[in-house]
Amino acid sequence: MLNARIKLRHLQAFLEVARQRSFGRAAERLAITQPGISKTIRELEEALDASLFERTPKGVALTQAGLTLLRHAGPAIRALEEGVAAIGEGRTTASWLKVGALSTVESRLLPEAILRWQAATVGECGVNVVTGPSAFLLSRLRRGELDLVVGRMTEAREILDLAYEHLFYERLVLMVRRGHPLADVTALEPATLVRYPWVLPPPQTTLRQQVDSFFVRHGLEVPARRLETLSLPLSRGYVMGSDAVWVAPEEAARDAAAMGTLCELSLALEERGGSVGLCTNASLAPSLALERFCETLRGMAADVS
Repeated sequence: MLNARIKLRHLQAFLEVARQRSFGRAAERLAITQPGISKTIRELEEALDASLFERTPKGVALTQAGLTLLRHAGPAIRALEEGVAAIGEGRTTASWLKVGALSTVESRLLPEAILRWQAATVGECGVNVVTGPSAFLLSRLRRGELDLVVGRMTEAREILDLAYEHLFYERLVLMVRRGHPLADVTALEPATLVRYPWVLPPPQTTLRQQVDSFFVRHGLEVPARRLETLSLPLSRGYVMGSDAVWVAPEEAARDAAAMGTLCELSLALEERGGSVGLCTNASLAPSLALERFCETLRGMAADVS
């Protein structure tokens, strides 16, 4: 039985502090004073007889007890929100999804899946898409703030206690602009590539792990002249206006390659590619809208395969 001393405001305050890693920022988001949120967290810790946060040079961090509560409190609050929303949906027949998207699916898979799902859905339907690194998106999924995450993420440590479903494999490819000095070189040596700028995924992302492994295998240093970003438009624009080499998801580069504005280099970054799939929080019962959207993704994956 839930401790009667624990109120909804306690859990909301706890989740916001865990999200912001700061009492001050959490207080601002909740529109209360910092002493007020500190008092609320203290009341929760007293009710649980456990310390939930510890102070660090970078703010506050969750204790083991805090991590345990986070694993359950986030989905619980989300389930309550879904229950309230379901009552409204029963009156309005509206469907709403919150989807985390990695850069590997932004160009083709996700836009087409949303269009197909909306075309097959009766009544109002909308999708809120959040982009970012896998660690950020999977953390939000664990807290119940997203319905699912789509993309290449199996290497992320945050995926361990979530449900992952493989859809298809996709390679990272090395792309350059048309007319680049290396565009027509058929026997390309890895050492030649470091003479040029690179466009790379940021450090500590799952895609960057594959790039770093490539450089280690060939005994090379990551080029000092580089742009680190997950933004596909920024990457494409930078490469089109320079001699940079872009580490691109195959899907993101397909259209530009077909039009001849970008060329894939002859040297393979990886042979098979990584698993692109969908990740859900198994502790949350999926809505009918989510089940139908996942089925749409599965059908599209079958076409890709």
